[in-house]
Amino acid sequence: MAKLYFKYGAMGSSKTANALITKFNYEERGMKVWLLKPATDDRDGQDIIKSRIGLACRCFVVAPDTDIVAEYEKSPEYDAVIVDEAQFLTPEQIDELRFIVDNKGIPVLCFGLRTDFLTHVFPGSLRLLEIADSISEIKTICRCGSKATVNARIDENGDVITDGEQVLIGGNDSYEAMCYSCYMKKIKNKSR
Repeated sequence: MAKLYFKYGAMGSSKTANALITKFNYEERGMKVWLLKPATDDRDGQDIIKSRIGLACRCFVVAPDTDIVAEYEKSPEYDAVIVDEAQFLTPEQIDELRFIVDNKGIPVLCFGLRTDFLTHVFPGSLRLLEIADSISEIKTICRCGSKATVNARIDENGDVITDGEQVLIGGNDSYEAMCYSCYMKKIKNKSR
């Protein structure tokens, strides 16, 4: 039975690498994968998904107004759908992925962040937490060795930023995965 999967983790937890490895595993068995990413993530090129370790692949780009089911219907021979940066999809698009699972009988695997730099849930992630059949964490660690759960936005000095828009596309130059304790210590030290 097909399922909707949400595999989340903090920045730097190899979510994208896991998505691309999963795609490879399906294709190695002769299956066809529809690889998607939201248009919001344009840091490696509009239609490229690229991991920090160098894995890369072309993908279908989902704009905020894209009807995913309608696009799927144009080539309905896929055996699986894989979505990177799923937190940037709209709740309605997550419902469309759920429709594909339930009505087309193929698995949809979503990879993404659970929360933003202020520890608030992204709308796409919230909808996945509400309706996914399987939810699992891809773990990474803080500098202190504890499990990282926060996507701390940092400035050029490594100080934690606590205001700004929810979405700022960036990598290691803009974000650091931290445990909640270290995150709060950095905020407290900054306010002195």
